[in-house]
Amino acid sequence: MRLLRTPLVVATAKMALPGLAILALLAVSRHLSLQGAVAGAVALVPAIMLVALLMRRDRALHDASLTSTLVEDTVAAERVEELEQALAALGGRQRESDRSHRAVLDLLPDPLILIDRDLGVRLANRAARAIFGDEPVGRPLPAMVRHPEILEAVDEVLSGDEASVEIEMSLPVPVARELTCRIASLERPSSDGIVAALVFRDLTQSKRVERMRADFVANASHEIRTPLAALGGYIETLLGPARDDAAARERFLRTMAEQVARMTRLVGDLLSLSRVELTEHTPPADPVGLGRLIARVVKALDFRAQDKKAAVEVILPDDLPQVVGDEGELEQVFTNLIDNAIKYGRIGGTVRVQAHVIAHVPARAGWPGKAQPVAIAVTDEGPGIPREHLPRLTERFYRVDAARSRDLGGTGLGLAIVKHIVNRHQGALTIDSIVGQGTTFTVYLPAASSRN
Repeated sequence: MRLLRTPLVVATAKMALPGLAILALLAVSRHLSLQGAVAGAVALVPAIMLVALLMRRDRALHDASLTSTLVEDTVAAERVEELEQALAALGGRQRESDRSHRAVLDLLPDPLILIDRDLGVRLANRAARAIFGDEPVGRPLPAMVRHPEILEAVDEVLSGDEASVEIEMSLPVPVARELTCRIASLERPSSDGIVAALVFRDLTQSKRVERMRADFVANASHEIRTPLAALGGYIETLLGPARDDAAARERFLRTMAEQVARMTRLVGDLLSLSRVELTEHTPPADPVGLGRLIARVVKALDFRAQDKKAAVEVILPDDLPQVVGDEGELEQVFTNLIDNAIKYGRIGGTVRVQAHVIAHVPARAGWPGKAQPVAIAVTDEGPGIPREHLPRLTERFYRVDAARSRDLGGTGLGLAIVKHIVNRHQGALTIDSIVGQGTTFTVYLPAASSRN
């Protein structure tokens, strides 16, 4: 009985029943003999069993194929997930590697810009961002470096005409700089499209040192020649005809002492100017109180004011903020300005020193910063300075009246020192004068409480 219930027997029976029924009907209706019906049934059952076996095999093969497909799909899905995880990990490592590379490039002291073939900036290190802007990445190179020779050299390198080109350039703002730029192409483009690099080197300090050395030799030799010649003449006279002339010896020695003092002041001012120029690109960061500083300068110059019978009037508000600066250099600035105001002002006149916070610096002053400016004005009651001389007053050794300046002990370097110190403090200087009424020198410095 169990054998009769097997799937093969059941399937065969289901398929054979219609055929057997037809054979039985044909036998009953006498269209087919009993022997023919039995023979047909005997032949029909094995054939149907064979068909059932074939169908069973096909179904088994189909089920096996379906199971295999499901297994393969599951394995493929697992592999896809593993690949996605591997790609995500690889992307994370790539981003970490990019951050590490940028950090290393930011440590380089020289500005570096990497560009693609379309002149788009792909990377700029910290030194480059300090010169060309905080967000250069994504900008076209011509929008950053507006220098025709640099752009022409970049085109030559990208076109393959030159493997590398080196060009000297100048940047006038915000502080005048002299740079050399080397443009070189990569042997093969990087994965992110970088094809060339621009490396800049700041030559400002070395060029300035060369110019200062040349200027020192030229100007010092010119300025020192006269007192040296005078000293030589006096010494020769004292060794000769005036050897026993006590009155002449006294007069000559006094004049020689004045000439030596003049040369000492000149050398001191030249050295001071050189020190200031060497540090002009490193602004100070200390807060300085102007009230105490100016009071100390006025007290130190009191003997000069008494000699001219002049009064120095200081007008400072109680709430005047501190400024950002170097106290020693600012003392030198106001010593020069107040001393000049006393020397070139009228006898018995008044020198006024006034300070206050202002909203805007005059456009001609070229205020470079965003901090709130503090204006300190030093005004004399002297003869004034003709307008055509004002633009050149801060040049080295420039004098409106050279003879009078030398007689008063001036070296021609004081205002040049003032200008460079103010530049180092990221400030500004203006000069206003009316002939016959007096001159005002105004120094603008960034307030310590609002500097950005």
